[in-house]
Amino acid sequence: MSVLQAWYMDGSTEDPRLPHRLQPDRPVGLQELQELGVWYRRLNAEVYENDPELQRIREEKGYSYMDIVDIHPDKLPNYEDKLKMFYEEHLHLDDEIRYILDGRAYFDVRDKNDQWIRIAMNKGDLITLPAGIYHRFTMDETNYTKAMRLFVGEPVWKAYNRPADHFEVRKQFVNSLKSS
Repeated sequence: MSVLQAWYMDGSTEDPRLPHRLQPDRPVGLQELQELGVWYRRLNAEVYENDPELQRIREEKGYSYMDIVDIHPDKLPNYEDKLKMFYEEHLHLDDEIRYILDGRAYFDVRDKNDQWIRIAMNKGDLITLPAGIYHRFTMDETNYTKAMRLFVGEPVWKAYNRPADHFEVRKQFVNSLKSS
């Protein structure tokens, strides 16, 4: 079973699918991610369809809606355009919940000092990014992931590109960082 890996990113504008580790490397632990409101669990993706642990999490958190997406050049129309859109820095008014069922990808989140942290997502990783956190998504060099998207209630797909500091959910998120 792999362990979640996260690190501070360099400032390179090269292909976003590369790891972009800061040199020297500055790993980020689960505790630091939790202080940003990022919630993480490792599950057995082999049994996701009948996983009692996933069912328990869905019930506890109220994740009533679910769908599955394949992100790959052969499976997602306008793949390169979609990747560019996913990689635009944005926030959502609701939590973003993703469960990687196969493949790999990256989520990048801003820390308290507005620096990028890259979170490497692998098969079995379930993550929740809190409403109001600036983030972005990209694939790694494999160009493949299969992900479950979970929502509380009806899905909301709207992303608000930065700057979006005027939203109340952003103000609440920033205030939560000051108190942690």
